[in-house]
Amino acid sequence: MAASKKKTKGGLISHGIAAQNRKARFNYSILETVEAGLVLKGPEVKSLRMGRATLSEAYAIERDGELWLLNSYIPEYQGGVLSRFDTRAPRKLLLHRKQLAKYIGEITKAGASLVPLDIHFNARGVAKVTLGLGKGRKKEDKRHAIADRDWQRDKARLLRNKGRGDY
Repeated sequence: MAASKKKTKGGLISHGIAAQNRKARFNYSILETVEAGLVLKGPEVKSLRMGRATLSEAYAIERDGELWLLNSYIPEYQGGVLSRFDTRAPRKLLLHRKQLAKYIGEITKAGASLVPLDIHFNARGVAKVTLGLGKGRKKEDKRHAIADRDWQRDKARLLRNKGRGDY
């Protein structure tokens, strides 16, 4: 297993990344990140520990002075639990009061967004979400990022094959 996904013998994630939004860093230029707590129900935590959540369309907004995570998908736990929950329900984010005021001020500005980067379990086994404060990238910025990533890959390949003659 990878170091970030340690599983117990039952196949559940004890600590490490449970869900990741891989496109977020491509679609947004992330200015800073913050780790926030997440209010979840018991079956939601069990489903997260199975590693089946999706964050690809999720975002955070402000409602009544609180931050909420919207459109994150956590599938129902199939372990015989009778309590059902809405898979795309809004979930409350827990931050310190000063952090909350800072990020609410930032997202009320035009163009700034709070995007979830991943949901993970910390060393104590508590579910946390990493939020990135970012601005949306334009199409030409995305093209530049692709070109830069391709160049880094080609450069590593050239340095690795240096002296062999096959370029």
